[in-house]
Amino acid sequence: MSAMRLLMSCLLVNTVMFTGADLAMAANSEEQIIVVTADKMLDVVKGTVINHPQITISRGRIIAVTQAGADIPAEAKKIDLPGMTLLPGLIDMHVHLTSDPRYGGYRGLEFTDNFWTVVGVANARKTLDAGFTTVRNVGSSHYDDVAIKQAIDERQIPGPRIIPATYAIGATGGHCDSTEFPPSVTVPSPGVANGPDEIRATVRKLRKYGAEVIKFCATGGVFSKTDSVSGQQYSLLEMKALVDESHMLGLKVAVHAHGASGIKDAIRAGADTIEHASLADDEAYTLAKQHGTWFSMDIYNDDYILAEGEKNGTFAESLEKERMIGLKQRQSFRNALKAGVKMVFGTDGGIYPHGDNAKQFKTMVDWGMTPMQAIQAATVNAAEALGRSADVGGIEVGRYADIVAVKGDPLTNVTLLQSIVFVMKNGDVVKQPS
Repeated sequence: MSAMRLLMSCLLVNTVMFTGADLAMAANSEEQIIVVTADKMLDVVKGTVINHPQITISRGRIIAVTQAGADIPAEAKKIDLPGMTLLPGLIDMHVHLTSDPRYGGYRGLEFTDNFWTVVGVANARKTLDAGFTTVRNVGSSHYDDVAIKQAIDERQIPGPRIIPATYAIGATGGHCDSTEFPPSVTVPSPGVANGPDEIRATVRKLRKYGAEVIKFCATGGVFSKTDSVSGQQYSLLEMKALVDESHMLGLKVAVHAHGASGIKDAIRAGADTIEHASLADDEAYTLAKQHGTWFSMDIYNDDYILAEGEKNGTFAESLEKERMIGLKQRQSFRNALKAGVKMVFGTDGGIYPHGDNAKQFKTMVDWGMTPMQAIQAATVNAAEALGRSADVGGIEVGRYADIVAVKGDPLTNVTLLQSIVFVMKNGDVVKQPS
């Protein structure tokens, strides 16, 4: 049977029109065609479960989604995953690959700058093995996230697909500045910018050196030593200049914001995602819905910070702020969900150990989401927020062959996502059942 007749005869779960040239290219690809089967598949786009799926892959892309038993090319490599459920590769919208929570407070000063690049290489592998095939790295020093991305893209090291922010932008003395040193200690601060003109220039500089998303600090934070976690640190005028410049350059904007006033001004300025959103109020939810703004709320890591922070050397001031804000953030998550705010999955990986990203799914379910909603936050929703619905976030024809699998049904036990047993990225198997 020809490649054309073979693929068009399949009972497609996803309807698609192939050209003869497309199929000839797939059939004649230098890379082997791969067929993956399992007991179930989550169609996160439709919010349904598909029994006995069959996924056909060529050149790192999905070329057919059919029912098991449909004809396949004779030369295809078969991967059968009995008793397992397939999901799209997971997406974490808020990580810091070059951070390690074991080196809290001043402990990080014991190491050379390049130590953190090596830490990032190790964390990239842990993240990929955990089933996260795409991450948004929203802040690192020395353009380390760009370096790690380049090494992954060049197949020098294993890791997820990275959308790097490079340095996070912030005001002098704010959360994105180094505030833990006396005036006699000068610390390089490429991300510190004040006033609309300086902010616009900084956006341009970061893009020049590899930023694919811009992250800025609208309010104080937990892990900055001297500021108020809720205090606003950029004016609406400054935020608008940053967002306008970023959007003009084709970059989306992620905003660190705990306090309500900073959240609301960031939304008014046109930001794409609000990170943390801990003290959001009813007006913030209304604004987010009006503007189509996504909330990315890291509601798991409070458990780790309070359990391990003192041992890790975390500043006492930071632990006190976390005690004040942790429960409120979870309550805000529940309220935002009820209000109909769009939500994505973001964990602040690096505040807790990398590789534990999936522990947040249970927390999201405990605070109001269904398992399907939590999984959609880390797949189809995240892809939409990234502007990449065409290539990540779903098991559909044309998207990258980013596929993970768990034993059993994560819709009845979402903690199964903490034990991903199969990971495929771009059609390459990077983890498989032992």
